[in-house]
Amino acid sequence: MRLAEFNEIDPVTARATITPALGIPRWVEEVAAGRPYGSVAEAIDVARDAAHPFTDAEIDLALSHHPKIGERDETQSEEAKHSRSEQAGLGEAPASTLEALAAGNRVYENRFGHVFLIRAAGRSHEEILSELHRRLNNSPKAERTEVAEQLRDIAALRIEGILS
Repeated sequence: MRLAEFNEIDPVTARATITPALGIPRWVEEVAAGRPYGSVAEAIDVARDAAHPFTDAEIDLALSHHPKIGERDETQSEEAKHSRSEQAGLGEAPASTLEALAAGNRVYENRFGHVFLIRAAGRSHEEILSELHRRLNNSPKAERTEVAEQLRDIAALRIEGILS
């Protein structure tokens, strides 16, 4: 969908269009209500602003929609399609790296109680693995802050993709 079309569609369709970027109702409502946008960059700015701050409940809701890094969500939801596309951009990885990611995911989930979330776009498997290991040293509060920032980055990239 192009920006001009997004600016003109009805509010219900606008919200449905951007929900796959980040399934947090308050955020979706704020971004949809900001229309019309003069540019995709303006829409991204509003999306980032609407993401400050996320509540713990909103973060938990968003995390419930994300597959584990290195695993494919095979459902047909629009969010799953975005996730598959983002992770596909990583390319192939050695089996040892995939095994290390799976092991790291388990340790991370045991430590923090949710999936490891990172913007995959533009990163390599090795960089993601390195970030996973670094973030295992975070306090729960510091990790929550990083998760929120990753959600903002993912949402901004998805909004750009949806509206470009």
